[in-house]
Amino acid sequence: MAGKPKISFAESAIRDLEEIRTWYTGQHAPEAGDQWIREIFSQIERLFDFPQSGRVVPEFGLANLREIIYSPFRIVYPIDGKRVRIVRVWRCEREIKIE
Repeated sequence: MAGKPKISFAESAIRDLEEIRTWYTGQHAPEAGDQWIREIFSQIERLFDFPQSGRVVPEFGLANLREIIYSPFRIVYPIDGKRVRIVRVWRCEREIKIE
């Protein structure tokens, strides 16, 4: 893939990030939630230079559907040409279901 890809977020991924923050706030640890969100974004930033660096999502086995494992989270994204779209940010133990 020549040039840096465009990275975007599906509404489902935005909801996932909001739920992470809400959960930590409910646990009286909003700073921890904010820290996790920053670290997740740091992991996503590597996709500008290495969009294929995530592994193929084993549940689907599709070469263009990848995930970054940043325990305890799975950052799921399809690659379509010069576009990377973050579709889910889930805890590792959850089964993946793409909407």
